[in-house]
Amino acid sequence: MHPWFPFPFIHTHCTFHRPGQLAQLSRRAYAGFMAQPDCPLCGGTGWKTVDRVAEDEKLTRGSWEKPIEGSNATKRVWAVPCDCTGKDRTARTIGRARIPNRYEHCDFDNFDKDIYDTGPDWAAWNSSLEQAKLVTEAFARDYPAGPDTGLLLMGPCGAGKTHLAVAALRQIVLRGHTGLFYDYRELLKEIQGSYNPESQTSELGVLEPVLTADVLLLDDLGASKPSPWALETVGHILNSRYNERRITLLTTNYLDTTGPTPMPASRRPQLPSGQAVSAAREDSLTDRLGMRIRSRLYEMCRTIELFAPDYRREVRQAGRMRS
Repeated sequence: MHPWFPFPFIHTHCTFHRPGQLAQLSRRAYAGFMAQPDCPLCGGTGWKTVDRVAEDEKLTRGSWEKPIEGSNATKRVWAVPCDCTGKDRTARTIGRARIPNRYEHCDFDNFDKDIYDTGPDWAAWNSSLEQAKLVTEAFARDYPAGPDTGLLLMGPCGAGKTHLAVAALRQIVLRGHTGLFYDYRELLKEIQGSYNPESQTSELGVLEPVLTADVLLLDDLGASKPSPWALETVGHILNSRYNERRITLLTTNYLDTTGPTPMPASRRPQLPSGQAVSAAREDSLTDRLGMRIRSRLYEMCRTIELFAPDYRREVRQAGRMRS
């Protein structure tokens, strides 16, 4: 820190009537700033001084008289956030949300809802993607003022579920809310790993951010074989978030066979091979999670079903890739 650079909230013309106000103000001011430690402008403090405040610069409450070199005169300077605090801010926010590198580019603008132009039901596939995008985008736009229910995106592999869910999470965390991405299997493995005596983490350390994040994205729900421990753990996470009215986004490849409004077989699009995109699979979502958890998800989430073939398999020849 420069020798003449005092903390702006100490050398201020504001009058504090209670000692605690100073600390509270300082914490609010520094929250959200992550300075470059080797920045030549601020020396890692996150603040730079300016003689004149530009229209696009955010004023703090701190200002003071800075001595002018070579004279006894002073000039008034202000503290504003340093340029380095804005560099890579998006990347840091996405990193804190644990969004994997493979999906960090996903947003609503680059979600292609008109990707299919061949096949017996290509128009129905595109319509399914368009409807899923509209609902998910509206959810992200309205959060947190919208309904206090999350989204459950169901559909075959490669239909674009993770892309849409990440786009929603990305938009929400960039607005300042806390969010967290977890692959279903990875989360269970991390919790199991915390039981190892040599582990540097605890079960509480893993679960605390999962339970308290404003928005949790749990990807590929039901991907691992169900076990009593896994079902109990997932049930605890979902119930805790439900009781605290925290929003959960989920994606799954497992469909419902006995859902409240399953799509009739006559309306299911046909794959290029002539096979229907069927809700009947080796396991249903209820088979993977149990009736109790599936019932809870009906309360927690609005279900969005994507009926389209695997984009990665069907359209890879076009040189495009979807999450």
